[in-house]
Amino acid sequence: MTRQSLWDVSEANVEDGEIRINVGGFKRRLHSHTLLRFPETRLGRLLLCHSREAILELCDDYDDVQREFYFDRNPELFPYVLHFYHTGKLHVMAELCVFSFSQEIEYWGINEFFIDSCCSYSYHGRKVEPEQEKWDEQSDQESTTSSFDEILAFYNDASKFDGQPLGNFRRQLWLALDNPGYSVLSRVFSVLSILVVLGSIITMCLNSLPDFQIPDSQGNPSEDPRFEIVEHFGIAWFTFELVARFAVAPDFLKFFKNALNLIDLMSIVPFYITLVVNLVVESTPTLANLGRVAQVLRLMRIFRILKLARHSTGLRSLGATLKYSYKEVGLLLLYLSVGISIFSVVAYTIEKEENEGLATIPACWWWATVSMTTVGYGDVVPGTTAGKLTASACILAGILVVVLPITLIFNKFSHFYRRQKQLESAMRSCDFGDGMKEVPSINLRDYYAHKVKSLMASLTNMSRSSPSELSLNDSLQ
Repeated sequence: MTRQSLWDVSEANVEDGEIRINVGGFKRRLHSHTLLRFPETRLGRLLLCHSREAILELCDDYDDVQREFYFDRNPELFPYVLHFYHTGKLHVMAELCVFSFSQEIEYWGINEFFIDSCCSYSYHGRKVEPEQEKWDEQSDQESTTSSFDEILAFYNDASKFDGQPLGNFRRQLWLALDNPGYSVLSRVFSVLSILVVLGSIITMCLNSLPDFQIPDSQGNPSEDPRFEIVEHFGIAWFTFELVARFAVAPDFLKFFKNALNLIDLMSIVPFYITLVVNLVVESTPTLANLGRVAQVLRLMRIFRILKLARHSTGLRSLGATLKYSYKEVGLLLLYLSVGISIFSVVAYTIEKEENEGLATIPACWWWATVSMTTVGYGDVVPGTTAGKLTASACILAGILVVVLPITLIFNKFSHFYRRQKQLESAMRSCDFGDGMKEVPSINLRDYYAHKVKSLMASLTNMSRSSPSELSLNDSLQ
């Protein structure tokens, strides 16, 4: 290529101090001195090209006749680039996708540090925390899918009674036993079950008091006969409850896959195992050590408190929260482990010669654990000034470590609690008095229309123009 032709191309680049830009149909004339303020950007480097090949490396096409540079980019985002060349600052409106905006300014060679302070915090916050927004969206989607699945499974189980002997009667019993609050009968049964559970727990606690223990023939303390009567009544009730639920269950194979039914089973199994062990010990004195097994099994009665989960929305929501919050719980344990390891070693180094209670690292682990969890038994305390300062730092660090993941866990608990309440409300509104011919349909169109309406209302409330947005709109007109 000759020198004259290179000059002609350069003349095409800059005519009367202006260049023509076409970005996806969005056309503008830009002054060369405006672009040369930022020579490292794509348009700034375009002015320094001296060959057609160099021009086409920076743009998608070049019209020799119109002397126009064409870029195959999103025309809706280019006004933000123009605003940058005029003001030297980037502004990001709330409705923009930060990742698309980031890719766009990277193409034009504009660095993110040009984003103005009024938009920088929000922009970087939305960019570095996509996982939380992704989890919220995924949680709503999974909640919707899971809710529909549970409602459809509920209707499917209810429909299995149709055509069976006494099907409608068994269905009403199943609804009363497995769905507290569904009817007056289910509420009465639920209240009785709660009272028996609480009575069993209170009896077990009172039985441990010396005033309620009666010595046997050998002088060993034994249970009060009155408490034994209450215990046997509770076991009889729990057994009746489990057998009744099993008898009216729509699917016997799926019955024990339900966690609540497994809890009911585990609440009575220790009693029957203990009964068998006592009979074996009485008939075979050489197996007296099995009596200790019976004592351990009797302590498992405390797990009957978990039976209240069937009657408590909060307890079921707590179980779902723990199930789906294993990452947050693991994060909490990791933070605590790191803090305990660090502060225990520091306390051991400072106090080992002055304090016998902190003379070993395992003993310091115990002290750091009760300090970071803000329990503070006070059985072991540092005595030196450096040790007290270390203890203060340990307590403050423990507060921060415990608080950080708790917010995430609480948000999930609120999410599952609302979901569980909606499910219970939907199930209680069902009427199977005349049987059930088919599984009812769910109007997804109305559901998602409501969701879109809520989204548009939220966007309307968020679209309050800030001064930076007003200046950007003025510059684009």
